[in-house]
Amino acid sequence: MKIKNKRIFLTGGGGFIGSKLAELLSGENEIIVYDNFSRDSLKFKNFKESHVKIINGDVLDAENLKTICENIKPQIVVHLAAIAGVDTVIKNPVKTMSINILGAFNLLNALRKHSNILERVINFSTSEVLGAYAYKSTEQSDTNFAPVGEARWTYSVSKVAAEHLVHSYHKEFGYPSVTIRPFNIYGPGQIGEGAIQVFIKNAVKNQNIEIHGDGDQIRSWCYIDDMIDGLILCLTNDNAVGQIFNIGNPKGTVTISSLAEKIISLCRTKSKIIYVPKNYVDVELRIPSIEKATRMLGYVPKVNLNNGIINTFKWYKKWLKK
Repeated sequence: MKIKNKRIFLTGGGGFIGSKLAELLSGENEIIVYDNFSRDSLKFKNFKESHVKIINGDVLDAENLKTICENIKPQIVVHLAAIAGVDTVIKNPVKTMSINILGAFNLLNALRKHSNILERVINFSTSEVLGAYAYKSTEQSDTNFAPVGEARWTYSVSKVAAEHLVHSYHKEFGYPSVTIRPFNIYGPGQIGEGAIQVFIKNAVKNQNIEIHGDGDQIRSWCYIDDMIDGLILCLTNDNAVGQIFNIGNPKGTVTISSLAEKIISLCRTKSKIIYVPKNYVDVELRIPSIEKATRMLGYVPKVNLNNGIINTFKWYKKWLKK
């Protein structure tokens, strides 16, 4: 099903995933991007400018968010605004909790007046809610309540709280909501943190690739195009409403050390791998089960890790020369 002639509100729409969605849908829809642009991937995108309105704002500004939502009356809402990235979270645990929890509450509350016209509310959560050891975890697996005191876990705990908020608004007020748990998304246009884009930027420059710890951490990497395919399915399939979906690519599973070696080989770089001490708790194993998304939505990731790395390298090689 095609998304056409819709008014779409993207919080955090200037980020990696949001900007890709804005680019894809701007041709035949009205897009409103709401972001404080602490990270700006929108500048890399080609979109129909007359169809995209950009509002510089913060999800913690409840009154502003409410005014905007009541004025624009969105039909589709995708909530991506959040504090993310291990280094950022560890440095800003209070900000992480407030934006990820209060930001979600402010948005949901702001949509109340015209909630009857909502066709879909997509909430972006995280695979981190599944904890430090997540092997083929399903949407019914236990969510994570890790020890208090480790700043890393403020991110996962805040996202779990937001999931409960979204589901509560669905149950109590009938919001047509869906929660997505993305698993390690990468690709052209990513900025900020994320192992693949950091490794590839260094590979382009022939600089050392640093691995924190022993490099035995296991991740499943999902290319941005496959992420967007999963998101579109959640937006267009009525079976998605009221559900949570893992969106990732289990076939892109590799250790961090093997990932670095693969990047060096595929990108033909002179970079060397060096290991540095890790001064934070980490997720040791993260592999999703996508059986639910495949069964209910028809989601099947198409881009293998090798091709995704090559595509990403080509993009960064071109962009870093500008």
